[in-house]
Amino acid sequence: MTQNIGKEFMEKTRYRYLGDSDQAKGVAPPLLEQPYDESKAVVELPEPRRTECGAYDLRTAFEERRSLRSYSGEPLSLEELSWLLWATQGVKEVAGRQATLRTVPSAGARHAFETYLLVNRVAGLEPGLYRFLALDHRLVEVDLEPGISDKVTAASYRQVIVKRGAVTFIWVAVPYRMNWRYQERGYRYLHLDAGHVCQNLYLASEAIGCGACAIGAFDDDEINALLGLDGVERFVIYEAVVGRKP
Repeated sequence: MTQNIGKEFMEKTRYRYLGDSDQAKGVAPPLLEQPYDESKAVVELPEPRRTECGAYDLRTAFEERRSLRSYSGEPLSLEELSWLLWATQGVKEVAGRQATLRTVPSAGARHAFETYLLVNRVAGLEPGLYRFLALDHRLVEVDLEPGISDKVTAASYRQVIVKRGAVTFIWVAVPYRMNWRYQERGYRYLHLDAGHVCQNLYLASEAIGCGACAIGAFDDDEINALLGLDGVERFVIYEAVVGRKP
């Protein structure tokens, strides 16, 4: 019975139910970034600060921001993709072993996300699944098999914009990176952080003549399996498609 599970979640994640966190107990902090398969090819990304962005007034950005579901089919450049990755998870500073300071806010600077990409049309990249290595600002190949775009689309409840956009951002939560400090309440903060990241993507997309559309509807088991995630220690929390405006 799941009728009241949302209310129960909000109740049981109140501070009064929490004990000492692993951080308070002196447990070593989790890795700032998940390891990757070093047998896979790594792609160097252009320096994001050099990406040409048109002057974009903040008021205009707010007024014109909307979810875009129709795209021109023109590819993004690798420079533009680098810019979008920087805007959503760019690492500005590594603060010791415990935290990174990035271009988006995160509860306690925990930054518990890994960014995966379904690339459909990005100049200089083969279509397929990639993962962003934020600490070094690089990409690593995950799955370049033909048909992976169809599989991700199917796992996203067949929302065709996943195939039609230039690239789909898929944010993966690593909950212990957050819960190490905040225990079960950390699950609340994961969802708050996802909103911060996706809003940055919307605004950064507008600055390069693109639009974005957030996706919260996907089959958890299917999308996690495609990315090789266990669905518990790592799981997809949010998606968003980006493409050039018609």
